[in-house]
Amino acid sequence: MLKKWIAIIYDHRISLRERMYRIVTGVCMVALMFMLPMGRNVLNYVLLPVSIAIMALIVKFSIRKNCIHAGATAISVLLLILFPICFFTAGGFYSGVPEWFVICFIYICITLEGRRMYAFFLLCMAETLLCYRGAYYFPEFVAQNSQKHSFFDSAHSVILVGMLTSILLMFLNRIYDKENELTKQQKKEIEELNRAENHFFSSMSHEIRTPINTIIGLNEIILRGDIPAEVAENARNIQGASKLLLTLINDILDLSKIKSGKMEIVNVSYETGKLFSEIVNMIWIKAKEKGLEFRLHVDSSIPSMLCGDEVRIKQVLINLLNNAVKYTSEGSVTLSVRCERLTLNRVRVWYSVEDTGQGVKKENIPYIFNAFRRVDEEKNRHIEGTGLGLSIVQQLVELMDGEISVNSIYTKGSKFVVMIEQDIIDEKELGTFTLESRSRTNEGERYKQSFEAPNAHILVVDDNEMNLVVVKKLLSETKIQIDMALSAAECLEMTQVQHYDGILMDHMMPEMDGIQCFHALQSQPGGLCQNVPVIALTANAGSDNQLLYRKEGFSGYLAKPVSGALLEVAVLSILPKELVKLSEDANQSDIGKDFLIFEQAQRISLLVTTDSVCDLPDTLKKEFGISVCPYYVCTDEGRFLDEVEIRVDELLVHMAEGRNGYSQPPDVEDYERFFAEKLTEAQNVIHITMAKHVSDGYYNAVEAAKSFENVTVIDSGHLSSSMGLSVLYAAYMAENHASKAEIIQNVKKLRHFISSAFIIDSTHMMCQAGRISKRVQVLCDALLLHPIIHLRKSRMTVGGLEMGDFSYMVRSYVRRVFRDARSIDRRILFITYAGMDEERLEYIQQVVRQYCPFERVYLQKASSAIASNCGSGSFGLLFMRKNDAVITFAQASKPDEQDPAEQESDKIKLRVDEGSYEITKD
Repeated sequence: MLKKWIAIIYDHRISLRERMYRIVTGVCMVALMFMLPMGRNVLNYVLLPVSIAIMALIVKFSIRKNCIHAGATAISVLLLILFPICFFTAGGFYSGVPEWFVICFIYICITLEGRRMYAFFLLCMAETLLCYRGAYYFPEFVAQNSQKHSFFDSAHSVILVGMLTSILLMFLNRIYDKENELTKQQKKEIEELNRAENHFFSSMSHEIRTPINTIIGLNEIILRGDIPAEVAENARNIQGASKLLLTLINDILDLSKIKSGKMEIVNVSYETGKLFSEIVNMIWIKAKEKGLEFRLHVDSSIPSMLCGDEVRIKQVLINLLNNAVKYTSEGSVTLSVRCERLTLNRVRVWYSVEDTGQGVKKENIPYIFNAFRRVDEEKNRHIEGTGLGLSIVQQLVELMDGEISVNSIYTKGSKFVVMIEQDIIDEKELGTFTLESRSRTNEGERYKQSFEAPNAHILVVDDNEMNLVVVKKLLSETKIQIDMALSAAECLEMTQVQHYDGILMDHMMPEMDGIQCFHALQSQPGGLCQNVPVIALTANAGSDNQLLYRKEGFSGYLAKPVSGALLEVAVLSILPKELVKLSEDANQSDIGKDFLIFEQAQRISLLVTTDSVCDLPDTLKKEFGISVCPYYVCTDEGRFLDEVEIRVDELLVHMAEGRNGYSQPPDVEDYERFFAEKLTEAQNVIHITMAKHVSDGYYNAVEAAKSFENVTVIDSGHLSSSMGLSVLYAAYMAENHASKAEIIQNVKKLRHFISSAFIIDSTHMMCQAGRISKRVQVLCDALLLHPIIHLRKSRMTVGGLEMGDFSYMVRSYVRRVFRDARSIDRRILFITYAGMDEERLEYIQQVVRQYCPFERVYLQKASSAIASNCGSGSFGLLFMRKNDAVITFAQASKPDEQDPAEQESDKIKLRVDEGSYEITKD
């Protein structure tokens, strides 16, 4: 029985928790065998077998039913019952029982977890204290022992508790050591499995791509001939299926490389125009075959040469464009490229792929980058694919230290935006240009070779005879003299006696691979091809091969399967020019007929937007490019857009006549339309809303933003012009190329340094809007009370009350707001008002100048939505409190009364957290 129990303890197939449960419960059962007999009465001897039997049954039942936590709880309860009984029957604290309470603490800590463990631990502590307290104050309830019994019971208990605790710790240490060894062994096995998996994927890729190369190559030869329409259609179907299979193989291989950490990013110099041309060449025909319009917008200011991983950038964009074409049944697919200069030699490039397809449900957006998962599977079951593409795209972008995001509205389309920073190689701008025509074998077009070179002589080396046949047939029309070698050894023999103008070399060959053969060629004694250009033509399509072949000294690299046109281009690049005659009448597809001009994309990097309740002057909104989503104002005549369809003066006249008027935030659908429109102007949108506990606008905007990964909604914590201060600061940072994270962080900090305090002249509007009760409104009117409304932690609270007429109210309110004048940043003040004449406004300014003069004061009318809540005669003093740094805004609009000579020198300065900046008119 003991051997079986120990075997179970060390069996790693059983969960660690169950094994610890068995060990600790076993120790407690042994503890009871020693502890209960210390009571020396019949009750204790009866309890001993009963308790052990109950514990055994609990353990057996809880393990069988897989409810170990419940079993441990039941045993803990049993121990908390038995220990006090034994304590009082064995002699209280003069016995050896107190030492056994340690076992109870240990049992609770090891077997229980979470809140239950803390509760039982505290219960055990309380029970221990109660036992000691009861034994002290009520000694008559404690069995009396002789001094001899007490002495030896205590000594035995210390030894036994120490021994049992040591045995318990020994078992636990042994278990943890075994588990640690097992973990190390499993880690080693996993690493070996990963190596085997990578080798398998690499080998399978090579083995599968080789026959695909034969299928695609020979099929292309069939398409070149004069064949019946039915045969041509079958051949094109074969070509499409082969390329789809090739795409799946590439995805699986890349995913394997990324997961094993062996995917390398190879940054090289590349021509941006050439990259875009190649991408369009691959996509536009697919779009055209589905009846889709393919649009291309490229920033003309993008440098003509950049440094980045051209292959991976191309792979990312082609994957996104293929998906856009696949999931779009009508409409258009658009590729937009925009460039933003960061430093003298570095740019940030934004690639945007937009479609008018079926879109993605907002609840599925968080999962679209998951590998092997296809969202809306039932609807998309007819669309080919494994669900690997977007996962690979995301991981490739992250490897290039870039960002990818998605904005999508279900049934209306999706937009994927990729940002990658790259170094500038050639500052010459790409400009407006026309794509060069490229050779293509299309339906209804006869193939024509791009060049002829009858005097050129090349060698093709491959251990697969069918691959040699495919290459020879694909190049047959060029009239090049082609020799073939089935091994590296045969290649070396042939180059001893024949000079070749170029060599196409397979990599994975038995005995001597292509790289070894290439180096042998370069050092071959008496060889005639030591300096001949060699192109790696291989099915070994791992992610790091481009770098590998470049390091080894190859002149180029082509991955099988390869098309005839691409093969011709590669061979043409290594042949001596004097041996080549270009074909003038080659039938080439004029790709430029669909997109002759690459238009400059006008979308900026980041746009700050807000709601119409921000109460900023139009000149400032225009200066900083702040877009506004209008609130609604509801009246008896209908619902109107704030400041677009109804002005504040019109609303106040309407409400003065006793008619209704109240504000309403934009709906979720309104925000969705607004964000979708603004994302055509910018890659990212930061939307700043009114305090979230004052209006539902924040929550509606957040819900709408779930459809757009590039939209961030921030609660300003304020309203009116104090909210506008946050908006101005965010817009300033965006103009100065701050990152989205920096803007969000600083705007959230800024809310603590903005003062929002409004005084209400009449509480009728607040009562009508449901802000205060009718009783409070009547009381305020009767006593001429004017509540001061503060914004704290995004909540509207009453910060005080003022009494009296207008002049007394103004003085009391200004004195209250500016009582801590030393902490105020006096560079800018907004006096935002509703329904006031010039005389009253001038009086407010005079009082403000007496208490706390400001460098710049704005008199700003409140928006209709704000005025509908505060009513006519209300105003607020909105400003910043001092912080550690200063930010300077150039004055975008000046009051009419200011001297023109002062307009150029005046600044608006706001205190912020980081740096000292200045925005000029330039």
